[in-house]
Amino acid sequence: MQLQVARIGKPHGIRGEVTVQVLTDAPSERFVAGTEFIVEPASAGPLTISSARWNKDILLLGFEEIADRNEAEVIRGAKLFIETEELDDEDDDEGWYEHELVGLEARVGSQVVGKVAALNTMPVQDLLMVKTDEGKEILVPFVEEIVPEVNVAGGYILITPPAGLFEVNDDSSEEPRDGAGDEA
Repeated sequence: MQLQVARIGKPHGIRGEVTVQVLTDAPSERFVAGTEFIVEPASAGPLTISSARWNKDILLLGFEEIADRNEAEVIRGAKLFIETEELDDEDDDEGWYEHELVGLEARVGSQVVGKVAALNTMPVQDLLMVKTDEGKEILVPFVEEIVPEVNVAGGYILITPPAGLFEVNDDSSEEPRDGAGDEA
């Protein structure tokens, strides 16, 4: 089974290092020199880590196959995967991977409000991107109070949104934002 652990960002410096969006809970175990990744698109890989270091809160990786900034720019946006035997069953309650969540129905009560389109891993909390039938993208904080149930086998997540969550990204509203109305 392949598991996505990172997405390559912009080049850093002139020696071929890149920034990465970390998508794993164990970066110190996953990003060590000599680790080889399966890459999507396949034309960009495989890639083998030659260096890994933190610059503030950003992970910088160097790859044996990437010699300079121009080559690093070519792999921008590529996804890094590792091959795993099996996921531990005891870790099932700890979290979910993006590939498990994308495509699940998003429900509020029994009403389907959209489908999960992505999982955005953020420093403070993760966000689910739910795409509505109208094509709107709603960011939902992926915390237990708002997403109390994730049922991968059943094909859905249950959302208990705070007031206004689904309206906050709605630009079609005719109401003035400050509530003051027109001044005469």
